[in-house]
Amino acid sequence: MPNSTEEIRTTVKQRFAKIARSPDQEKKFPVGPASAKALGYDADEIDALPPSATESFCGVGNSLGRGEPLPGLTVRDLGCGAGLDSLLAARRVGPTGKVIGVDMAPEMVEKARRNARLLGLNNVEFVNAGIEKLPVSDGSVDMVISNGVFNLCPDKPTVLAEAFRVLRPGGRLQMADILLRDDVRAEEVAQKGEWSD
Repeated sequence: MPNSTEEIRTTVKQRFAKIARSPDQEKKFPVGPASAKALGYDADEIDALPPSATESFCGVGNSLGRGEPLPGLTVRDLGCGAGLDSLLAARRVGPTGKVIGVDMAPEMVEKARRNARLLGLNNVEFVNAGIEKLPVSDGSVDMVISNGVFNLCPDKPTVLAEAFRVLRPGGRLQMADILLRDDVRAEEVAQKGEWSD
């Protein structure tokens, strides 16, 4: 099991690069369109997307389910993966809005870019970067979304502070994630497997 921050990042990056390349090989964690539907995404909307836009979906919830981005907003998607949430958000913000997805796995970013081109979405871009230091100015984003990413970050306070740094006054953070309860014992955590499981 990785111990250092860099080992954790490397493990996570490798895991999600593999899911970008071969989503059908993922056996430990639910991925793909069936998982998205089970998490509350609209089944018709998911079915209408090309398979490449849904097959590598690794979310743990529906980050858009608590309030959809409105037309004209700027949205930042932290840990965008192959882009499902970014693509759906781009449709909602329309041509006057903008969505920027950020992911540390170059394979996911490239897949997300291909998916955006395939869907003809010109109001979304994808950046290969970590989310601990976002390449964007203070107070420049109306909404930050994230789906199953904070739990993978070794330095959660820094990532959360960075999300709030980029939000405009009155902006919104919407995230879906998993966490361990305080009563979970160290032995139980060890049985869960790798950091990225």
